[in-house]
Amino acid sequence: MNIIVTGGAGFIGQNLCERLLEDGHSVMCIDNMSTGSIDAIHNLSNMFIAARFCWVAYDVEDSSTELLPHIEEFFHGTVDQIFHLACPASPAYYQLDPVKTLMTSVLGTRNILDIGRLTGATVLFTSTSEIYGDPEPIIQKEDYRGSVNCTGPRACYDEGKRAAESLCFDYIRKYNARVKVVRIFNTYGPKMSPTDGRVVSNFITQALRGEDITIYGNGEQTRSFCYVTDLVEGLVRMMGTDEATVGPINLGNSNEITVNTLGKIILGLIKTNSRLSYVPLPVDDPRKRRPDITLAKKELDWEPQVDLRSGLRKTIKFFKKNLGSEAVGGFE
Repeated sequence: MNIIVTGGAGFIGQNLCERLLEDGHSVMCIDNMSTGSIDAIHNLSNMFIAARFCWVAYDVEDSSTELLPHIEEFFHGTVDQIFHLACPASPAYYQLDPVKTLMTSVLGTRNILDIGRLTGATVLFTSTSEIYGDPEPIIQKEDYRGSVNCTGPRACYDEGKRAAESLCFDYIRKYNARVKVVRIFNTYGPKMSPTDGRVVSNFITQALRGEDITIYGNGEQTRSFCYVTDLVEGLVRMMGTDEATVGPINLGNSNEITVNTLGKIILGLIKTNSRLSYVPLPVDDPRKRRPDITLAKKELDWEPQVDLRSGLRKTIKFFKKNLGSEAVGGFE
């Protein structure tokens, strides 16, 4: 099939592009490189023949008509699927330019939905667990409407994704567009950036460098961590469902742990002098994150397969290799 991946040079996007190419598809990666990795593009280009992979430097906020000539040239006008991942996904990135983040979610999603209509492609929009805000339920189910501070520093991302979900369903109702929506919970694994500000990448990078691990608040807030290959499998399965399956569907790991526990596990896997260090909790940082994945099990026959320690070992190995001489911590 002919497949577009927006945000394809990002963490999840790289892993998704690689999976789709390995499955034999032709892939166009669209990324403006605001947070993406040009090295990832070169690696994918070297791994797979140019006839099946290309990168287009394009900002999804720009007019959709600017993208059409590239699609025509590479795919000869035919597009089967669009995985829409384009948007900074970690607070360290999306808060740098909150207006840009919000517009990427809203205008960018509108433009990609228009591309889907023009080409007849199915669009899978990757929303986020952040649409639930700082949730009241211990386990977040798809019918929970969330508790979001619409004027806070995280609102550019949280409300942007909520608005983008609204657009998806409006396009379904108004245009009978082929659209699917998933909500991604905390994901980790190889190809993460050491500077993205996510808790797993922060902890591993700090421990490998021999720095103290920074924990916000008292560390008793909870998270659930899904290994990236499991997440990619969920995305592929969702895209492969029939038109009646629209979502939203949660994709994440339902095994919940505290941030303190995560820090201790990583310290146990890396030989380092690092210790846990506590700093004030950021504004609107959620106290708990745990997805209800009942719907994913039912509709997609999907649930995570990689346990946390195994996934962390693979992730630490990736970081140690890429940090090079900066990594003073030992790891077997």
